[in-house]
Amino acid sequence: MDSPNVILPGIELNLLIEQLTQYFVASLRMSAFMIAAPFFGTRYVMPQVRIILGMVLTVLIATITPLPDSELIGSPMGIALIFKEIAIGLSAGMIMNIWFSAVGLAGEKIAATSGLGFAAQVDPDSGGQTPVISQLLTLFLIVSFLALDGHLVIIAMMMRSFELSPIDQIPSLAVFIEGGIAAAGWMFLAASMIMLPIAALMLMINVSIGVITRSAPQLNLFSFGFPISMIGIFIILFMSTSVLGYAFTDLIEATLGDIESLLGGLANG
Repeated sequence: MDSPNVILPGIELNLLIEQLTQYFVASLRMSAFMIAAPFFGTRYVMPQVRIILGMVLTVLIATITPLPDSELIGSPMGIALIFKEIAIGLSAGMIMNIWFSAVGLAGEKIAATSGLGFAAQVDPDSGGQTPVISQLLTLFLIVSFLALDGHLVIIAMMMRSFELSPIDQIPSLAVFIEGGIAAAGWMFLAASMIMLPIAALMLMINVSIGVITRSAPQLNLFSFGFPISMIGIFIILFMSTSVLGYAFTDLIEATLGDIESLLGGLANG
Protein backbone atom coordinates (compact mmCIF):
# COMPACT_ATOMS: atom_id res chain seq x y z
CA MET A 1 0.00 0.00 0.00
CA ASP A 2 1.31 3.44 -0.93
CA SER A 3 2.15 5.93 1.76
CA PRO A 4 -0.29 8.82 2.49
CA ASN A 5 2.24 11.31 1.10
CA VAL A 6 2.05 9.65 -2.31
CA ILE A 7 -1.75 9.32 -2.27
CA LEU A 8 -2.37 12.89 -1.12
CA PRO A 9 0.32 15.09 -2.68
CA GLY A 10 0.07 18.81 -1.93
CA ILE A 11 1.88 21.95 -1.02
CA GLU A 12 4.06 21.80 2.03
CA LEU A 13 2.68 23.60 5.04
CA ASN A 14 5.63 25.98 5.29
CA LEU A 15 5.26 26.99 1.64
CA LEU A 16 1.53 27.52 2.13
CA ILE A 17 2.12 29.77 5.15
CA GLU A 18 4.71 31.78 3.22
CA GLN A 19 2.31 32.33 0.33
CA LEU A 20 -0.53 33.34 2.64
CA THR A 21 1.77 35.81 4.39
CA GLN A 22 2.80 37.33 1.07
CA TYR A 23 -0.83 37.66 -0.05
CA PHE A 24 -1.73 39.21 3.31
CA VAL A 25 0.86 41.95 2.88
CA ALA A 26 -0.26 42.50 -0.72
CA SER A 27 -3.87 43.00 0.41
CA LEU A 28 -3.12 45.66 3.05
CA ARG A 29 -3.10 48.70 0.75
CA MET A 30 -6.38 47.89 -0.97
CA SER A 31 -8.08 46.73 2.24
CA ALA A 32 -7.07 49.90 4.10
CA PHE A 33 -8.40 51.99 1.22
CA MET A 34 -11.77 50.22 1.32
CA ILE A 35 -12.06 50.85 5.04
CA ALA A 36 -11.46 54.61 4.75
CA ALA A 37 -13.01 55.42 1.35
CA PRO A 38 -16.63 56.53 0.95
CA PHE A 39 -19.14 53.95 -0.28
CA PHE A 40 -16.64 51.10 0.18
CA GLY A 41 -16.26 51.81 3.90
CA THR A 42 -19.89 52.55 4.74
CA ARG A 43 -21.87 50.31 7.03
CA TYR A 44 -24.39 49.30 4.36
CA VAL A 45 -21.58 47.49 2.52
CA MET A 46 -21.21 44.23 4.42
CA PRO A 47 -17.73 43.36 5.75
CA GLN A 48 -17.95 40.01 3.97
CA VAL A 49 -18.31 41.81 0.64
CA ARG A 50 -15.29 44.01 1.37
CA ILE A 51 -13.19 41.00 2.41
CA ILE A 52 -14.09 39.00 -0.70
CA LEU A 53 -13.49 42.00 -2.97
CA GLY A 54 -10.16 42.68 -1.28
CA MET A 55 -9.00 39.09 -1.71
CA VAL A 56 -10.06 39.00 -5.37
CA LEU A 57 -8.16 42.21 -6.05
CA THR A 58 -5.15 40.80 -4.20
CA VAL A 59 -5.00 37.91 -6.66
CA LEU A 60 -4.89 40.47 -9.49
CA ILE A 61 -2.28 42.53 -7.64
CA ALA A 62 -0.02 39.49 -7.34
CA THR A 63 0.12 39.29 -11.15
CA ILE A 64 1.34 42.88 -11.67
CA THR A 65 3.78 43.37 -8.79
CA PRO A 66 6.37 41.10 -7.16
CA LEU A 67 5.40 39.90 -3.73
CA PRO A 68 7.85 40.51 -0.87
CA ASP A 69 9.98 37.72 0.47
CA SER A 70 8.40 35.99 3.45
CA GLU A 71 11.68 36.26 5.39
CA LEU A 72 11.67 40.03 4.87
CA ILE A 73 8.16 40.40 6.33
CA GLY A 74 9.24 39.32 9.82
CA SER A 75 12.17 41.76 9.89
CA PRO A 76 12.07 45.44 10.96
CA MET A 77 12.10 46.35 7.26
CA GLY A 78 9.04 44.17 6.74
CA ILE A 79 7.19 45.88 9.58
CA ALA A 80 7.96 49.23 7.97
CA LEU A 81 6.58 47.90 4.68
CA ILE A 82 3.37 46.81 6.40
CA PHE A 83 2.85 50.25 7.95
CA LYS A 84 3.68 51.86 4.60
CA GLU A 85 1.02 49.82 2.79
CA ILE A 86 -1.60 50.69 5.42
CA ALA A 87 -0.63 54.36 5.31
CA ILE A 88 -1.01 54.58 1.53
CA GLY A 89 -4.44 52.93 1.54
CA LEU A 90 -5.77 54.93 4.49
CA SER A 91 -4.40 58.21 3.14
CA ALA A 92 -5.98 57.75 -0.29
CA GLY A 93 -9.30 56.75 1.26
CA MET A 94 -9.33 59.61 3.76
CA ILE A 95 -8.49 62.20 1.10
CA MET A 96 -11.35 60.89 -1.02
CA ASN A 97 -13.62 61.04 2.03
CA ILE A 98 -12.58 64.64 2.71
CA TRP A 99 -13.50 65.65 -0.84
CA PHE A 100 -16.89 63.94 -0.60
CA SER A 101 -17.57 65.57 2.78
CA ALA A 102 -18.02 68.88 0.95
CA VAL A 103 -21.52 67.78 -0.06
CA GLY A 104 -22.49 66.96 3.52
CA LEU A 105 -21.13 70.29 4.73
CA ALA A 106 -23.07 72.14 2.04
CA GLY A 107 -26.24 70.28 3.02
CA GLU A 108 -25.82 71.30 6.67
CA LYS A 109 -25.48 74.98 5.73
CA ILE A 110 -28.46 74.80 3.37
CA ALA A 111 -30.56 73.22 6.12
CA ALA A 112 -29.46 75.89 8.62
CA THR A 113 -30.36 78.79 6.32
CA SER A 114 -33.75 77.34 5.35
CA GLY A 115 -34.99 76.42 8.81
CA LEU A 116 -34.71 72.68 8.20
CA GLY A 117 -31.86 72.17 10.61
CA PHE A 118 -34.23 70.53 13.07
CA ALA A 119 -35.16 67.88 10.46
CA ALA A 120 -32.30 65.57 11.35
CA GLN A 121 -31.86 61.88 11.92
CA VAL A 122 -29.12 59.57 13.09
CA ASP A 123 -26.50 58.95 10.43
CA PRO A 124 -25.43 55.26 10.63
CA ASP A 125 -21.94 56.13 9.32
CA SER A 126 -21.02 58.97 11.66
CA GLY A 127 -23.31 57.96 14.52
CA GLY A 128 -24.48 61.55 15.05
CA GLN A 129 -27.43 63.73 14.09
CA THR A 130 -27.24 64.82 10.45
CA PRO A 131 -29.77 67.00 8.58
CA VAL A 132 -31.93 65.12 6.11
CA ILE A 133 -30.89 67.47 3.28
CA SER A 134 -27.25 66.63 3.93
CA GLN A 135 -27.99 62.90 3.75
CA LEU A 136 -30.01 63.30 0.56
CA LEU A 137 -27.20 65.23 -1.13
CA THR A 138 -24.66 62.66 0.03
CA LEU A 139 -26.74 59.81 -1.41
CA PHE A 140 -27.12 61.82 -4.62
CA LEU A 141 -23.33 62.13 -4.80
CA ILE A 142 -22.80 58.39 -4.19
CA VAL A 143 -25.31 57.50 -6.91
CA SER A 144 -23.59 59.89 -9.33
CA PHE A 145 -20.22 58.39 -8.38
CA LEU A 146 -21.44 54.88 -9.18
CA ALA A 147 -23.24 55.98 -12.36
CA LEU A 148 -20.01 57.50 -13.68
CA ASP A 149 -18.09 54.27 -12.90
CA GLY A 150 -16.02 56.20 -10.40
CA HIS A 151 -15.63 53.08 -8.25
CA LEU A 152 -13.99 51.26 -11.16
CA VAL A 153 -11.72 54.22 -11.90
CA ILE A 154 -10.53 54.53 -8.31
CA ILE A 155 -9.88 50.78 -8.06
CA ALA A 156 -7.85 50.97 -11.28
CA MET A 157 -5.86 53.86 -9.80
CA MET A 158 -5.10 51.87 -6.66
CA MET A 159 -4.04 48.91 -8.78
CA ARG A 160 -1.72 51.16 -10.80
CA SER A 161 -0.20 52.50 -7.58
CA PHE A 162 1.54 49.13 -7.15
CA GLU A 163 3.42 49.80 -10.38
CA LEU A 164 4.42 53.28 -9.21
CA SER A 165 5.33 52.14 -5.71
CA PRO A 166 5.93 48.38 -5.38
CA ILE A 167 5.41 46.65 -2.06
CA ASP A 168 9.13 46.22 -1.38
CA GLN A 169 9.87 49.97 -1.69
CA ILE A 170 9.32 52.70 0.89
CA PRO A 171 8.64 56.05 -0.81
CA SER A 172 8.17 59.40 0.88
CA LEU A 173 4.64 59.76 2.24
CA ALA A 174 4.91 63.54 2.61
CA VAL A 175 2.82 63.92 -0.56
CA PHE A 176 -0.18 62.48 1.28
CA ILE A 177 0.25 64.86 4.21
CA GLU A 178 0.32 67.81 1.85
CA GLY A 179 -2.56 66.35 -0.13
CA GLY A 180 -4.70 65.91 2.99
CA ILE A 181 -4.17 69.53 4.04
CA ALA A 182 -4.93 70.75 0.52
CA ALA A 183 -8.02 68.53 0.27
CA ALA A 184 -9.41 70.09 3.46
CA GLY A 185 -9.14 73.54 1.89
CA TRP A 186 -10.74 72.35 -1.34
CA MET A 187 -13.54 70.77 0.69
CA PHE A 188 -14.59 74.14 2.15
CA LEU A 189 -14.28 75.78 -1.27
CA ALA A 190 -16.40 73.12 -2.96
CA ALA A 191 -19.00 73.26 -0.18
CA SER A 192 -19.21 77.05 -0.55
CA MET A 193 -19.65 76.80 -4.33
CA ILE A 194 -22.47 74.28 -3.90
CA MET A 195 -24.16 76.10 -1.05
CA LEU A 196 -23.84 79.79 -1.98
CA PRO A 197 -26.37 79.95 -4.88
CA ILE A 198 -29.06 78.25 -2.80
CA ALA A 199 -28.18 80.30 0.28
CA ALA A 200 -28.37 83.51 -1.80
CA LEU A 201 -31.88 82.63 -2.99
CA MET A 202 -32.91 81.83 0.57
CA LEU A 203 -31.50 85.20 1.69
CA MET A 204 -33.69 86.94 -0.88
CA ILE A 205 -36.73 85.03 0.37
CA ASN A 206 -35.95 85.92 3.99
CA VAL A 207 -35.48 89.59 3.07
CA SER A 208 -38.85 89.55 1.32
CA ILE A 209 -40.45 87.97 4.38
CA GLY A 210 -38.83 90.62 6.57
CA VAL A 211 -40.19 93.43 4.40
CA ILE A 212 -43.69 91.93 4.45
CA THR A 213 -43.72 91.40 8.23
CA ARG A 214 -42.35 94.93 8.70
CA SER A 215 -45.11 96.47 6.60
CA ALA A 216 -47.77 94.25 8.19
CA PRO A 217 -46.81 93.72 11.86
CA GLN A 218 -49.95 91.69 12.54
CA LEU A 219 -48.46 88.81 10.54
CA ASN A 220 -46.70 86.33 12.81
CA LEU A 221 -43.16 85.51 11.65
CA PHE A 222 -43.34 81.90 12.86
CA SER A 223 -46.70 81.14 11.25
CA PHE A 224 -46.00 83.11 8.06
CA GLY A 225 -42.24 83.09 7.44
CA PHE A 226 -41.26 79.51 8.19
CA PRO A 227 -43.79 77.86 5.84
CA ILE A 228 -42.72 80.15 3.01
CA SER A 229 -39.02 79.52 3.59
CA MET A 230 -39.49 75.74 3.75
CA ILE A 231 -41.67 75.67 0.64
CA GLY A 232 -39.10 77.89 -1.06
CA ILE A 233 -36.17 75.57 -0.27
CA PHE A 234 -38.09 72.58 -1.62
CA ILE A 235 -38.83 74.41 -4.86
CA ILE A 236 -35.22 75.61 -5.15
CA LEU A 237 -33.79 72.12 -4.60
CA PHE A 238 -36.23 70.67 -7.12
CA MET A 239 -35.35 73.27 -9.74
CA SER A 240 -31.60 72.91 -9.14
CA THR A 241 -31.44 69.10 -9.36
CA SER A 242 -29.78 69.07 -12.77
CA VAL A 243 -27.37 71.83 -11.76
CA LEU A 244 -26.39 69.89 -8.64
CA GLY A 245 -25.82 66.83 -10.83
CA TYR A 246 -23.31 68.74 -12.96
CA ALA A 247 -21.69 70.15 -9.81
CA PHE A 248 -21.33 66.67 -8.31
CA THR A 249 -19.84 65.42 -11.58
CA ASP A 250 -17.20 68.15 -11.43
CA LEU A 251 -16.54 67.29 -7.77
CA ILE A 252 -16.05 63.61 -8.61
CA GLU A 253 -13.68 64.45 -11.47
CA ALA A 254 -11.69 66.78 -9.22
CA THR A 255 -11.49 64.11 -6.53
CA LEU A 256 -10.26 61.42 -8.91
CA GLY A 257 -7.76 63.84 -10.48
CA ASP A 258 -6.37 64.79 -7.07
CA ILE A 259 -5.97 61.17 -5.97
CA GLU A 260 -4.33 60.29 -9.30
CA SER A 261 -1.78 63.08 -8.85
CA LEU A 262 -1.12 62.01 -5.27
CA LEU A 263 -0.57 58.39 -6.24
CA GLY A 264 1.64 59.55 -9.10
CA GLY A 265 3.74 61.43 -6.56
CA LEU A 266 4.73 58.11 -5.01
CA ALA A 267 6.94 57.40 -8.01
CA ASN A 268 8.82 60.67 -7.42
CA GLY A 269 9.14 60.14 -3.69
